[in-house]
Amino acid sequence: MTSPATRPDSPRALIDYPLVDADCHYYEPDDCYTRHMEARFRADAITVVRGQSQHAQVHFRGRRLAFFSAPPGEHAGKPGSYKAFYRSDQPKGAHILAADPISCFDLPESMQRDARLRWFDQYDVEAGIFLPSLGVGVEMQLRDAGPEVVMANHRAFNRWLRDDWGWDYQNRVFAAAQLSLVDIDLAVAELERVLAEGARIVNLIPGPVLGRSPADPHFDPFWARCQEAGIPVSFHLGNAGFEELVSAAWGENPRPPHHRVTAFQHVIGMMERPVTDTLAALIMHNLFGRFPRLRVASIENGSSWVTPLLRKLDKSAKIAGNNFTFGPLHARPSAIFLDRIRVCPFPEDNIPELIASVGPDVALFGSDWPHPEGLAEPLEFADGLGELDYRQVRNVMRSNTAALLGLSA
Repeated sequence: MTSPATRPDSPRALIDYPLVDADCHYYEPDDCYTRHMEARFRADAITVVRGQSQHAQVHFRGRRLAFFSAPPGEHAGKPGSYKAFYRSDQPKGAHILAADPISCFDLPESMQRDARLRWFDQYDVEAGIFLPSLGVGVEMQLRDAGPEVVMANHRAFNRWLRDDWGWDYQNRVFAAAQLSLVDIDLAVAELERVLAEGARIVNLIPGPVLGRSPADPHFDPFWARCQEAGIPVSFHLGNAGFEELVSAAWGENPRPPHHRVTAFQHVIGMMERPVTDTLAALIMHNLFGRFPRLRVASIENGSSWVTPLLRKLDKSAKIAGNNFTFGPLHARPSAIFLDRIRVCPFPEDNIPELIASVGPDVALFGSDWPHPEGLAEPLEFADGLGELDYRQVRNVMRSNTAALLGLSA
């Protein structure tokens, strides 16, 4: 029997153009936070410590980090290995280390941009948005030390990122600057700095910011500058602090290591809750009413929640009448979402069902390479596109992400 990947009418057969990948990753070197750390914050840098145990450890102020206690690129599963892992009869709860471990040092494409571009050429990928591995898991613990320490680490990280990957390297590597809203003045200053260097996209962790919605008008100077610069803002899966914010009230460990998050915590804190809460806040707190040209992307948060969320937003808005925290909305919440927000589904999501519900312009192809929960090869994503037509497949695999980056569709 002919496999879906090789059928003449399969989505793969419809792809006659280079791909644009919305979810590329790198593995960070040991000095990603220390290489450019400012002298007065040197003791506050995220550091990688070797030699104290069998594996390297990630430390902050001499103590091991809770979430990423080891660099995520070392002893990780091979790219795409979770696909086989999920289908296997391995014991439930088997951790990433059980899924065919490999080191990032054996994957030069995960740490060197020119090697990655050669990998791109091999798989006919024109360009991609590049996001952190370690860098999306440290901010919540840094917040204990205060906003200045959070932003000092982000500044150091962004300087390393500019060096090793570049904001717009050969119009193919688009690294997302890692930012935070913990201090609005420091956030705007760092945003201005990376924009001056050529940044084309910035990334935030989802969730509330020290007791405020990210769409609180307090943060408007940041959003105004993003809109003025015409850059999208992504919210990528990471440590959003929801274990501490939500699961602690249920008796769970408020700060579990990444590999010790419980099944209950996955349900309420590590899956859709952070991103759905965040996007609901952006819409219902009227961010897009104040900044109607702002674009937001949800990356590596899946998509099964999109249609239920749209229904819930519209119903809630109708029930609330004019009772909106920061002023009435200019349109139905679902319409605002579909106009301003783009979503990168998991490969295992029902993407044709998503497109049938919300149209062809929302979904973004993302390989998540080189992470084990992603894909071994980018084109595998097309195998989940069912019977979509040529235009729909092109939108997902290229055009929608190209539009965010200013590339040809």
